[in-house]
Amino acid sequence: MFIISLTYKKSTEEADKHMAAHMEWLKAHYADGTFVASGRKVPRTGGVILARGERAAIEALCAKDPFVIHEIADIDIAEVNFTTTAEGFEGLKG
Repeated sequence: MFIISLTYKKSTEEADKHMAAHMEWLKAHYADGTFVASGRKVPRTGGVILARGERAAIEALCAKDPFVIHEIADIDIAEVNFTTTAEGFEGLKG
């Protein structure tokens, strides 16, 4: 499992200009089974995505995020091996 952390390096107004394209990018990777969950950071300084797959593939798809292409956000990718979860979140293990 991967935790992808996006941190805005431009204003939220600038991020909003590319939000529709970013959301389409997210939807495509939910559809292909890569993304598990995503949402905004609070306060709104970026976002977080939970993803599954191989690191090289995750890095390649992140490079195609409109927020990365237009230099709206920096991305940090952390790999996590969840060994314990609450009931209902067993799919995050391994």
